Amino acid sequence: MIESLLVANRGEIACRVFRTCRARGIATVAVHSDADAGALHAREADAAVRLPGAAPADTYLRGDLIVKAALAAGADAVHPGYGFLSENAEFARAVLDAGLVWVGPPPGAIEAMASKTRAKELMAAARVPLLAPVDPATAAEADLPLLLKAAAGGGGRGMRIVRELASLEEELTAASAEATSAFGDGEVFAEPYVERGRHVEVQILADAHGTVWALGTRDCSLQRRHQKVIEESPAPGLPDALRAVLREAAVAAARAVGYRGAGTVEFLISPQGRPYFLEMNTRLQVEHPVTEEVFGLDLVALQLAVAEGAALPVEPPAAEGHAVEARLYAEDPAAGWAPQTGRLHALEVPGRELFPVAAAAPRLRVDTGYRDGDTIGVHYDSLLAKVIVWAPTRAEALRALRHALRRARVHGPGTNRELLVRSLGHPDVIDGRFDTGFYERHLDALTTPVPGERHAAVAAALADAAARTTGDTLPARLGGWRNVGAPAQRKTYGDHEARYRATREGFVVEADEGDEADDGDEVRVIAAAPHRVSLEIGGVVRHFDVRTYGDEIHVDSATGAHRLIARPRFRETGHRPPPGSLLAPMPGTVVRLAPGLAEGARVTAGQPLIWLEAMKMEHRVTAPASGTLTALHAVPGRQVEVGALLAVVTDPDAQDAQEESS
Repeated sequence: MIESLLVANRGEIACRVFRTCRARGIATVAVHSDADAGALHAREADAAVRLPGAAPADTYLRGDLIVKAALAAGADAVHPGYGFLSENAEFARAVLDAGLVWVGPPPGAIEAMASKTRAKELMAAARVPLLAPVDPATAAEADLPLLLKAAAGGGGRGMRIVRELASLEEELTAASAEATSAFGDGEVFAEPYVERGRHVEVQILADAHGTVWALGTRDCSLQRRHQKVIEESPAPGLPDALRAVLREAAVAAARAVGYRGAGTVEFLISPQGRPYFLEMNTRLQVEHPVTEEVFGLDLVALQLAVAEGAALPVEPPAAEGHAVEARLYAEDPAAGWAPQTGRLHALEVPGRELFPVAAAAPRLRVDTGYRDGDTIGVHYDSLLAKVIVWAPTRAEALRALRHALRRARVHGPGTNRELLVRSLGHPDVIDGRFDTGFYERHLDALTTPVPGERHAAVAAALADAAARTTGDTLPARLGGWRNVGAPAQRKTYGDHEARYRATREGFVVEADEGDEADDGDEVRVIAAAPHRVSLEIGGVVRHFDVRTYGDEIHVDSATGAHRLIARPRFRETGHRPPPGSLLAPMPGTVVRLAPGLAEGARVTAGQPLIWLEAMKMEHRVTAPASGTLTALHAVPGRQVEVGALLAVVTDPDAQDAQEESS
C-alpha cells in the first residue's frame, strides 16, 4: 500500500493528484524549482523539496534529483503527472531501481511508445490504421502540407505545419529546438497534414491482470498552436461503427505493449470519416476530467490502485451525460497567443450559486494550480485553470460552461476567457461542425474587442469617485456640498476619458467633446458605490462590479470583462524607441537569431529575425519593414523583459520621406 507519494511535476496536475491522495489518506511530497518556491502545489503538499534553478532542464527534467528528493522525504511512490518526465522510460526505471512504486505504465511500454516514429511501426504491425511517414529529406510538393512533430513528447511543442518546401528546413530547425527545450530530445518526424481533420482520442485504463478499459471518446479538435483549448466527452457526431473501431484500436494498442495504468490513444479523423492513429500518450492527459465526469470515476485513484496491484472490474461503469472542459490560459489570442505574466489578483469561478444542487442540474469543477495573489511567471506553461462542466446533454453543458466563464472573476494578466466564451457559443461548435483548423478560420472574429469599454471606464471612474467621497452608495446626497454642482471631473483609462460631475443629487455622466461612444445611448447613473456601479444605458439598467489593484482596474458585467489602466504602466522616460524598433512582445529568453543576422544585414518585412522562448513555447519576432538592420541588441541566452529593444530596422525610403515632409 502506498503511504507517501511524490508528484514529479508542478502546478495544476500536482494539486490534482494531491487532492486524491488526501481523500485516500496518502501523505504528499512536492518538488519545486526556485521559481515555484511559493507555488500552490508546494504550499499544499505535506512536504516539499527544492530543485535548484528555474529552467525545466535544471529542475523538473532532472530525474536524478527527483528520485533523491523522494528518498529524502520518505516517499514510497512517485506519480509523474503529465509533461516533463511523465513519458520518460529511464526515469521510470530509476524510480523502480530506487525501490519506489511507479504510478505509471511499465518502462517497456513507455519506451515502445515514447518515440512516435517507433510507435507507428508497432501500430502498423498491430493493424492499427495510421498515416504513412514522410522523409523530410526527400519531401516533394506532392507531399504538402506536412506536419512536423516532436518524437519524444506532445502538448503541441515541437509541432509545425509546412505548406511550402522553401520553409521546411527552417521549420525543422524550429521544431527541433522547441522539442529539445521541452523534452530534452530534438528528434522530429514528418507526416501528411490532414486538412479539416478532427482530433479524437480514447481514454484507456489497464491493470496487471489482463483487463483493459476503453472509456469512451474525447474530442480535442479545438486547438491553438496544436495545443488543446476546449475538450469534451463523448466526441459529438461520430457514427456508432466508428466509435467501435476507435475503441477496438485503442485496446489493441494497449495490449500490443503490455500496457498498465492510465493512457490515451489519439486518432485523427479525416473529413471522410477515416481514422488514423496519431500517438499513444503513456500518462494521464490534461483533459482527463471530462472522462471522469462522464463515467463517475477518479482516474488518479484508479492509477494508484493499479500501481498497488488491484484488479479492475471486468467492465467499466456506463457513461452518462456530457462534459466539456475549457482551458483558461494567461495569454493574448489576438497577439499570436502571446503568454501574459504578472500577479493574479483574483480567480473566482461561481458554481454552486449558478447551478443548484439537483440530480439533473449541471455541475461545475475547477482544477487549478493558482490562488489569489500568486504570480504567473515566464518559465512554464501559461495554463491558469481548467473549468469543467457536466450536464445531462451536450447543449446544456456548453451553455452552462459559457455562463460560468462569463460570470468568472479573473483579475490580473490578460487571459483567453473571452475567446472561450465566444467559442462555446459559436454556431459551428454548438452544431458539432468543427475541426483542428477552427481557430485559424475564426480567430479574428473571436478576438474582436469586447464592446462597452467606454461604459466600463465610466463605471471605474464613478466607483473611484464614490470611494473618495462618502463611501456610501450613491445617489445619496453628498454631505458638505453647498452649491448645486461642481466642475466636471475627468479620468482617463486607455483610450477612453470618463467625464462626470458630482451634484447634490449624485453623479451625472457628461459626454466628452469628440468622444465616440460605443453607441449613441444616453448614460444615466442609477447608483455608484466603491465596488459596484449601476448605469442606465439606452433605457436598460446594467450593473458593473469594479475592483482596483493600484493602477489596474477590472470591471466585470454580464456583457463582458474589461481590464483598464488608469495611468501609464511604465514610467515615461522622455525617450521613445526609434522607428523600426523590434520590441520584445513578452518577457522571455532569446533562444536564437536568424542565420547570419548582424548589423548591416538587409531584411524584408515579415522576415523572422529573433526567436524568444516564454512558457515553453517559441515566439517569432519579425521585421516590421524592409530595410537595413542598424542595431542588434538580442543575444542568444539573454533574458529580456516585455518592451525591451531587441533590434532596429531602418527603412531608407521611409526615412527620406520623413525628412522631406519635415
